[in-house]
Amino acid sequence: MKTIQSSVTSPLISEGMATLKITNGQIITPSQIIPRGDLLVEGTIIRSITKGELATEADLIIDAEGMFIAPGFIDLHVHGGGGFDFMDGSLKAFIEIARLHARHGTTSMTPTTLTSSREDLERVLSIYPEACRQNQWGAQFLGMHLEGPYIAASQRGAQDPRFIRDPDPAEYRDIVERFPFIQRWSAAPELKGSLALGEFLRGRGILPAIAHTDAVYDEVREALRCGYTHVTHLYSAMSSISRRNGFRSVGVIESALLLRDLSVEIIADGMHLPAPLLKLVYQVKGAEKTALITDAMRAAGMPPGASILGSTNQGIPVIVEDGVAKLPDRSSFAGSVATADRLVRNMVGLAELPLPDAVRMMSATPATILGLGAQKGSLELGKDADIVIFDQDISIQRTIVKGKIVYSRIPDPR
Repeated sequence: MKTIQSSVTSPLISEGMATLKITNGQIITPSQIIPRGDLLVEGTIIRSITKGELATEADLIIDAEGMFIAPGFIDLHVHGGGGFDFMDGSLKAFIEIARLHARHGTTSMTPTTLTSSREDLERVLSIYPEACRQNQWGAQFLGMHLEGPYIAASQRGAQDPRFIRDPDPAEYRDIVERFPFIQRWSAAPELKGSLALGEFLRGRGILPAIAHTDAVYDEVREALRCGYTHVTHLYSAMSSISRRNGFRSVGVIESALLLRDLSVEIIADGMHLPAPLLKLVYQVKGAEKTALITDAMRAAGMPPGASILGSTNQGIPVIVEDGVAKLPDRSSFAGSVATADRLVRNMVGLAELPLPDAVRMMSATPATILGLGAQKGSLELGKDADIVIFDQDISIQRTIVKGKIVYSRIPDPR
């Protein structure tokens, strides 16, 4: 048995551990915060959660020293970090992005692509299986998220207009057949063929999401009927109230807030959405229907300055300042550099949410949206041991993925 505390400098990274006990922490469960509890992990699974001391030994015991023990953060939408983008199309990019975000509490993620040529898209997708095998010290990959190319050109944002197109059944059927690990696909539902795309994806267990769209209320309702149950980065690159022939039309933003069966995701970096909008989304949709996403680009975790949005050979230049990426002329935002801990911190500090709700929006809610709520997203018996330990400032001290410590604030001395 070995006991370690958060301030010591002994080795913290462990492999092949049979049992792990985390003691003396404030455990955030779905129903309460246990003020002084213990949690036991056997292999990759949570086996026990108790109030007070758990009377059992373990191969490794971590004293949380009164800090919070929470479910690991799940990022539904992330493009990059640590100087890399998934569109770089390299194994190193996958591995380094996963490691960077694990340091900020992310225990699992859906790597996200951008609108690109089919050749570039397939090159990225082809790397995924090997990336899963070699990803030993980062956030777990839950499947790929395709953002585009089936989007509205008028709402493309930073997506490459050269490759935007309507859904092609032959194309998307072939992609799904050849790359069976696609988890979600974001598209504009008003495009010709998008409703059929939604029905096809749902039939394959893939999440269709509304994104980069000029749809109006009736089109959103029809999309919902065809399987589009989620809205990608609410408020960003989507329609709002407009006038058509003098009459007001309700856009995707209002439709997402109104339709109860739609879940949403928000970039809570404090820049894309100001505090009043963060509060509004929470009040209307609630923590159970709102997921936090980083939507992070390669500059996440890097110093301010020049960067690239997208791949190194096809991306666009941006400048990172004030905690966000901007176009070089500073005319608009060009991407997020957020990490998951920052999102939770903002929801507590800016939106004034209770900590358990902010954590839920970064864990249980995204797990439910992906259909993985039985395995991940909360600290419950039998679930994956995806755990983060953080202090009162929501500064990550340890990240544990399926029972394995992949990050500690103390540098790995190996």
